[in-house]
Amino acid sequence: MGELGESCEKLAGIMKRLREPGGCPWDRKQTLYTLKKYLIEECYEVLEKIEYRDYDGLKEEFLLSYS
Repeated sequence: MGELGESCEKLAGIMKRLREPGGCPWDRKQTLYTLKKYLIEECYEVLEKIEYRDYDGLKEEFLLSYS
């Protein structure tokens, strides 16, 4: 599995822990509807990086740096 696949698996594990009982109360309350505004904001950030050819910034938008 490549770096992206490993990062996605790591993210899925973090999300699962956050949403489990005893996890983060904010994360447990979220639904697809409540997350809509954050998705739109993130999309605009990605589009801005593309517009200004900020490829390092674009990479940061997509890569996960959780440890």
